[in-house]
Amino acid sequence: MATAAFQIQTQDDQILTSAVSKVADFWGLSNAKLGTVLGLSPATVSRLRSGNARLDPASKSFEAGQFLLRLFRSLDAIMGSDDVAVRSWLAAPNLDLEGRPLDLIDSFKGLMTVCDYVDAHRARV
Repeated sequence: MATAAFQIQTQDDQILTSAVSKVADFWGLSNAKLGTVLGLSPATVSRLRSGNARLDPASKSFEAGQFLLRLFRSLDAIMGSDDVAVRSWLAAPNLDLEGRPLDLIDSFKGLMTVCDYVDAHRARV
């Protein structure tokens, strides 16, 4: 039974690591920027993106990765999979959030705030 739990955990970290890497690619995030969002060094992010490392399910970085994926999915639903529009929204100043979402996601609190904001607007759709 322990082996099955380990396999599921291993799949979860592999899937999330791959998904976070793809989000970074879609949004044009550098290793340094993604590292700031996840709380990791650019070198570690480089290893994640190349498949030589995975996010640890017991870490805050894993949790940040889950929020980043949540934000991606919410924005994708609202914007109709228009990656250019999403990148533009992330880079534009937002009066409600009092800053650019791309800057706000640098902190865990900011990432959660942006996720909550987008999810609240998504609920209206």
